Amino acid sequence: MNTFLFLVSAALLEVGGDALVRFGLKSGKALGFILGGILLFGYGLLVNLPKWDFGRLLGVYIVLFFIISQVTGIVFFGESVPMGRMVGGALVVAGGICMMVWK
Repeated sequence: MNTFLFLVSAALLEVGGDALVRFGLKSGKALGFILGGILLFGYGLLVNLPKWDFGRLLGVYIVLFFIISQVTGIVFFGESVPMGRMVGGALVVAGGICMMVWK
C-alpha cells in the first residue's frame, strides 16, 4: 500500500507542477515556473522511491497520472472529457490493473 501512496503523491506533484508551469506561461509570472519546477523535481524523486521494476512502476504510475490530470483539467481549467479520452482512459486503467494483478 505504501507504493500506491507514493505513486498517488508523485502524480499529484507532477500534475500540480505542470499546472503551475502552465500558469507561468499564461500569466508571464516567474513564480509559476519556479514553484512548478520544485514540484516536478519532487515528483521525480518520489516516483522512483518504490522498489518495483521500472516498467511496472511507471506503467501503474501512468494510470494514476491520467486520472489525476483529468480531474485537475475539469476542476481547475473547466475542461470537459470527450468520449475518445474516456475510452482511451478506460484502456489505460485496464492496462494498469493488468500490471498490478500479473507481476
